[in-house]
Amino acid sequence: MSGAASMGALIDADTAFISMPDCIRAHARMAPERVALRDEAGSISYAELDALMDRVAAALQRDGVGAGEVIAVGALNCVRYVVLFLGALRAGVVVAPLAPSVTAEDFGAMVADAEARLLFVDAATPADRARGVPRVALGAGVGDRAFDDWLAPPGAAPAPVVISPEMPFNIIYSSGTTGTPKGIVQSHGMRWAHVRRGTQYDYGPDGATLIATPLYSNTTLVVLFPTLGFGGALVLMAKFDARHFLQLAERWRVTHTMLVPVQYQRIMAHDAFAAFDLSSFRMKFCTSAPFRAELKSDVLARWPGGLTEFYGMTEGGGTCILEAHRHRDKLHTVGRPAPGHDIRLIDEEGNEVARGAAGEVVGHSPAMMTAYHRQPDKTREVLWFDATGKRFIRTGDVGRFDEDGFLTLIDRRKDMIISGGFNLYPSELEAVLLRHPAVQEAAVVGIASEHWGETPVAFVVLRAGVGVPPEELRAWFNERVGKTQRLADLRLVEALPRSAIGKVLKRSLRDAYTAI
Repeated sequence: MSGAASMGALIDADTAFISMPDCIRAHARMAPERVALRDEAGSISYAELDALMDRVAAALQRDGVGAGEVIAVGALNCVRYVVLFLGALRAGVVVAPLAPSVTAEDFGAMVADAEARLLFVDAATPADRARGVPRVALGAGVGDRAFDDWLAPPGAAPAPVVISPEMPFNIIYSSGTTGTPKGIVQSHGMRWAHVRRGTQYDYGPDGATLIATPLYSNTTLVVLFPTLGFGGALVLMAKFDARHFLQLAERWRVTHTMLVPVQYQRIMAHDAFAAFDLSSFRMKFCTSAPFRAELKSDVLARWPGGLTEFYGMTEGGGTCILEAHRHRDKLHTVGRPAPGHDIRLIDEEGNEVARGAAGEVVGHSPAMMTAYHRQPDKTREVLWFDATGKRFIRTGDVGRFDEDGFLTLIDRRKDMIISGGFNLYPSELEAVLLRHPAVQEAAVVGIASEHWGETPVAFVVLRAGVGVPPEELRAWFNERVGKTQRLADLRLVEALPRSAIGKVLKRSLRDAYTAI
């Protein structure tokens, strides 16, 4: 099977490569009136989406943006954003979706690094530093030209572009918590691997996926494209709000969603959660940040449908999958390697560790990034090769496999605290703090110490309506850990700083503490 003309009603696990634009065209022919995209402003069908993609592709070709060249997008989730993304793919153009929440300086740096030919923005975008790049407005009041005026006229047809698996699909800028943006080049073949994996999760033309994470995140795209690949509908939230999420899920009979742990936490804690009908859900997904076993258990107990956790990196490499509804005794793990994924553990010298020992997680899979964009040194740093020359991607995470092959994460290697010559893993200290009935959230970081090299300091968010003096809480903690693990300080904070996809920004905590 090689294209839309021979594509069946659904993709199966053995289907050969089909480009995303061809998937959309096939669904437009098979079910032209079926809803493809929906946001607060309205909805469009697969036939309308296919026609708009042609107009986007034709406009890009008119403006001289060729296959393999890049456009950048900085905007909140909306129908136009997805239309633009898919239309660019039809022209063979690479999309760099950028976070509108970053500083103007970082935004401009990413636009420049991507070598974007055009920039598409809305009012949320700090685009002032992206000088010299023509801007098109996805929303009102910004840009050099409105999107509707920029589009090629109705009925326009672009020159055909043959898309192959090795061609670049998008550039995702992932700085993690380091603050240094790196452009991760992902191919059409990598995205196709994510779509084909959807055969395991009951996607289909009668499905609806609620998108509540930003479109610049790989977290979002790993469910967005399978939904469209199987002919389902996307319901797009511009910004996450727990109550509004529940309202949309009930209204549109949502079957799938991807959320990060802090979103699950807020939804499950909402006082009206039980009032909403969520019986339409088939599968819920989670990734991007540590997902506590207690929270997984609560989701399984009160929210219909399955719960699947993906562990992996935007860069690709190996993925572990925990189907939590099938393995309720393994909720403390991130699951087992996905089929066809090779996950190994290595020590500081790059040697594989003995069975049962802890080590850095490295992975190989069919879905791996091509490289970091224009950063060959960074690309080399993240690679590890086994004795046969097989390429793996280093995660920076430390983990251990249990006797059943399930991976338990211990911590980020870079977050490990070396105090007095002892290795301390913040996640283990955070788990102790979370046992206190007053603690809602906790983060532990290493702070420079003249005597110990580093020493652990905790930042704690208390539960609503609960008060406990920080020194009392620190004493409670220090009584329950070994001498080398004791906290040097504990600060109460109203909230932990997080990225847009829920990762705690430990560098921000460390910098704020040392600046005092």
